[in-house]
Amino acid sequence: MSTRRYDPDRKTRIVDAAIGVIAEHGVTGTTHRRIAAAADVPLGSLTYHFTGLDDLLEQAFRRHAATMSAVYARHFDGVRTRDDLVDAVTDLVHRDAGADRHDWAVAYELYLAALRNPALRDVTETWMRASRAVLERFVDPLTARGLDGAIEGLVMHAVLSTAEPPSRADVRALVARLVPAAARP
Repeated sequence: MSTRRYDPDRKTRIVDAAIGVIAEHGVTGTTHRRIAAAADVPLGSLTYHFTGLDDLLEQAFRRHAATMSAVYARHFDGVRTRDDLVDAVTDLVHRDAGADRHDWAVAYELYLAALRNPALRDVTETWMRASRAVLERFVDPLTARGLDGAIEGLVMHAVLSTAEPPSRADVRALVARLVPAAARP
């Protein structure tokens, strides 16, 4: 009779592995087998801990969004002035805030998957609300929404462009135009 292996972190490891598989293969290339191999667990562990691949993807995207939201919020902790805010946003666009291409690949996979999956739409909406709440510490809600959209768009252009991305000075000048002089510290 085989003994059961004690592995209290297995579910967490599976979710983390799913995030890595999504980053490498995209949602359409994410399978139970790839996740199990990446997590170094038996295939049956996935069906034990999750109701199906959609459940696992949702939990992986929720974890990724929560992690990215925390990184995002910490990035703005030192902002005291309007110039600090402009610099912080510029740093985000130039990937100087703790997120890398892997993180953005997962984020964009989430956005695309959310177009067809209402549960994932809830994940994206929660993430966007969290981002806007951080920005609303410094600007009004409408400006926060616009600035959040500009950040997403500028990062997407930087990550996906094969051409030379805009210079740091150009991004800073653009962000400065978006942040009102009345931004609160």
